[in-house]
Amino acid sequence: MKSTIAIIIFGLLLSGCASSKYLRTEEANPADVTGTFDVILYGSSYLSDVENVAILDVAGDRYTLEPYAPDFDFRVVKDVPAREAIEGAEKFVSWPPTFWRIVFSRILDPENRTIGYEVRPFYDAIVYGTSDVMDIDYWLKPDGKVKVVIKLKPRILRLLFGGDGIGAGQGGSGR
Repeated sequence: MKSTIAIIIFGLLLSGCASSKYLRTEEANPADVTGTFDVILYGSSYLSDVENVAILDVAGDRYTLEPYAPDFDFRVVKDVPAREAIEGAEKFVSWPPTFWRIVFSRILDPENRTIGYEVRPFYDAIVYGTSDVMDIDYWLKPDGKVKVVIKLKPRILRLLFGGDGIGAGQGGSGR
């Protein structure tokens, strides 16, 4: 009986993974970016918040990037020209006192076309033991929506919230 239940659960997990595709990112040069974007500003909820990222979703394409988080964890500014979007995104992620530098990456669809950009902060490694404190994953669903999962790395959760990080909001937002 236990093995039958395990097989059913495993099958459900596989079917859930099969219905969406993991999208990859690669470093990009902000000077090469043109167009109009819907800018997703995630985080900056409290004074020492390091779980911040800005995502530039190409406006008018067939994909919609959606953070897997409660509405109060992010806001969206529609139809922003490239230069203004990049400047606003960089300002949004660079305010924490432990900020070190920005990593700018393109988000690629399965055919390696750019569907958006990620503007993420790296922090002082002396403070956190690493400069990259977040895991950010992009999952393309069959309906053309891209689920964006943003969370603090487990080690950072333990550092900031103590213990095993349980109860620190691992449901996607890390809060």
